[in-house]
Amino acid sequence: MTCPVPKDQQPLNEYVELKEAFFYRWAKLERSQYLRAVLLMWLGFTVVFSPVAMSIESPSRHLWEFIGVASIGGALGLVLPMLLMLSGWSHVRQRLDSAKIFYEESGWYDGQTWEKPEADLAKDRLLVTYEIKPVLNRLYKTLLGIVVFLAIIFGALQIT
Repeated sequence: MTCPVPKDQQPLNEYVELKEAFFYRWAKLERSQYLRAVLLMWLGFTVVFSPVAMSIESPSRHLWEFIGVASIGGALGLVLPMLLMLSGWSHVRQRLDSAKIFYEESGWYDGQTWEKPEADLAKDRLLVTYEIKPVLNRLYKTLLGIVVFLAIIFGALQIT
């Protein structure tokens, strides 16, 4: 039985497209490269947020407080791309893990559902287990790390 789902809506093709996309492929980088990319994004957001931090704390009088506020801005800015990555990878995981695939033939008004053959479903679920779940775990851990970082910075700012 041939798959009636258009090529660009087939879960396996969505996965291949996602893992090759410039932004989303960062989540599959080697650990050191991934951490470097996250750190560089955080630094970028911190620099962008620095003018706002300057209006809250003067760097000439309260350097550590300024750094703390700018770091908070950088961390909050980092949450958005992490949530975007998490959303994309979760969507592909759900499509691969599902026994039934919803697809659109030519537009929003003519959606159909296709049930995967058992062999395809087994292959897709193996892909989820060994390729996608580790990426999702990495993204969840990154978000948890950001929350812990924010708690530490907020705590440090409360002490001073």
